Amino acid sequence: MSQAVASPEVEIPTIPVAQLAPWAAFVFLIAAIVLFFISADQGIVSIPSGNAVHEWVHDGRHLLGFPCH
Repeated sequence: MSQAVASPEVEIPTIPVAQLAPWAAFVFLIAAIVLFFISADQGIVSIPSGNAVHEWVHDGRHLLGFPCH
């Protein structure tokens, strides 16, 4: 006598693209800003004047493999 145990069906929710698109755009914008400050901000195209941002992210630049000097 074997008893078969019925497993419950798992329903995967679907997320409409219209609800996902604003969040994806927001995450992309934040990632692009972070990438700019870590990789491209050398003082030449710096949004704030001076070298402050470069010095704040200096060690992170080296850790990620970006040359900065």
